Amino acid sequence: MNISSAAEATGLTPKTIRYYESIGLVSPASRRDNGYRDYDDQHVRELLFISQARELGFSLEECGELLNLYKDKGRKSADVKAIAHARIEDIDQKISRLQTVRESLQQLVTCCHGDERPDCPILDSLAGEQKN
Repeated sequence: MNISSAAEATGLTPKTIRYYESIGLVSPASRRDNGYRDYDDQHVRELLFISQARELGFSLEECGELLNLYKDKGRKSADVKAIAHARIEDIDQKISRLQTVRESLQQLVTCCHGDERPDCPILDSLAGEQKN
C-alpha cells in the first residue's frame, strides 16, 4: 500500500510516517519501480504500535525500546514493565506540578476582586509585583 493508505490505516500523517522512517523508528518501506514507498501489513502494525504508545505518552525513544521488545520473542516482561513504570512516575510528577500550578492560580483568582477596578493581583503576580 502507498503512504496515503498507510496513513489512513494508522491515523498518522504521511509526514509523520516519513519521519519515523528517517529516524529508524520503523523499518523502511520497500520502493516500487516508480520510486513510491510500498507499505505492508508489518509496517502498519509497527505504525499502529507506535501510535498507541505515543497516545500513552511514551517518548519516541521509549517507543523504539518498546517496539524492539515487542519484536523480541525472548524478551523479559520485566523490561517492558520497567519502561511503563517509569512512564507512570513521570506522569505522577507532571500531575503534581500541575496541581501546584492550579493551586497557585486558584489563590490568585480568589484574591482578584473581578470588578470594575483596574487593580488586579493576577496581573501583578505575572509582572512580579508584590502588593502589601
